[in-house]
Amino acid sequence: MAMRWCPDLTVAAIVVRDDRFLVVEERINGQLVLNQPAGHVEDGESIIAACIRETLEESAWLFTPQHLIGTYLWRTPRSGRTSLRFAFCGEVSDYDPQRRLDRGIVATHWLTRQQLADQTHRLRGPLVLRCIDDYLAGQRFDLSAVTAVRNEDSAVQPIPLPLRSVSV
Repeated sequence: MAMRWCPDLTVAAIVVRDDRFLVVEERINGQLVLNQPAGHVEDGESIIAACIRETLEESAWLFTPQHLIGTYLWRTPRSGRTSLRFAFCGEVSDYDPQRRLDRGIVATHWLTRQQLADQTHRLRGPLVLRCIDDYLAGQRFDLSAVTAVRNEDSAVQPIPLPLRSVSV
């Protein structure tokens, strides 16, 4: 019997202001690491909606995706788990300093690419810099490249995805 392969479906937000990237500092397995606002897509949730939700939950910023930067398949050497990450770039607004951040998130920071590169030992994984580098290289895809389709749709139609409304 063949073993079933189920990669984790994840999203990440690439946000830049004044040459500084929004990152979260989080405690993972007892270590403080740096990552983009990122997380898992929940059952029944669109990929874009997951990115908006995760950014809000981890950084207290409302994220508006503008482009898909890329999709990244990566196997974690330590655990052997595989993740498929969809990274989006966009803008943030409506910061809520009173919002409680997700469990494990210690702080948010705005850091330059060089500041992150100087701390590679603290990065959650290689995708942190890879997504930033792809963004800096100008890699952009239209959001229509990421489509959710409902089973009940008789003629397979893309589901219009709200970009600004988030219910958490």
